[in-house]
Amino acid sequence: MTTSPPGAGPTVLVTGGSSGLGAAVVTAVARAGGRPLVLDRHRPGDGVPWIECDLADTRAAEDATRALAERSGGLDAVVTAAGMDVPGKLVDVPRDTWERIVVVDLLATVAVVRAALPYLEASRGNIVTVASTLGVKAVSDATAYCAAKFGVVGFTRALAAELAGAVGVTLLIPGGMRTGFFDDRDPQYRPGPDAKLNDPADTAAAVMFALSQPPGSAVKELVVCAEQETSYP
Repeated sequence: MTTSPPGAGPTVLVTGGSSGLGAAVVTAVARAGGRPLVLDRHRPGDGVPWIECDLADTRAAEDATRALAERSGGLDAVVTAAGMDVPGKLVDVPRDTWERIVVVDLLATVAVVRAALPYLEASRGNIVTVASTLGVKAVSDATAYCAAKFGVVGFTRALAAELAGAVGVTLLIPGGMRTGFFDDRDPQYRPGPDAKLNDPADTAAAVMFALSQPPGSAVKELVVCAEQETSYP
């Protein structure tokens, strides 16, 4: 994406765009002159167009994606930044919670991409899915999150093969970031005071790099993490 007057650049739908990495991507898109759109349960800042949506309802996620695309005259890119996790032993995490993690992190990613595809094919646009370093390295007490993020990795690699030459597809594998992602966890699952975490703005810059590629050039995968990230490789 090149810098252009506000609102004149590409239209980018960001899931989870009201906080964390999603909010950082929204800010980066706007600063580059693009038009960010948001799907989230919470209102984003600065008057960004959005639809309130619980991504655990995949049908609602598809409907909201189409609605935002129609309102905006199409889409140039989608960034699936929404995600959640509740760490714990498999037997200790309630079934509904475990399944919600997989739906929000994996199935909602698929639902939004599915609904956005006709618009992205028309614009020859781009998709950036957000996995995690725990999508390539499994750890204890994260069965739901690892299952979902490993699924995002597989889904995205297959999607890239399927859409080659039609839509750009990038798999983003971020490490831990300084966001509210860890706030509601039990203390034992929160990063310690000396944890090395990335600034989400730096990860958003990598997203913008992927989105800036011209048709015919694709950034297939990006790993973005602190130099001393313990969960990668």
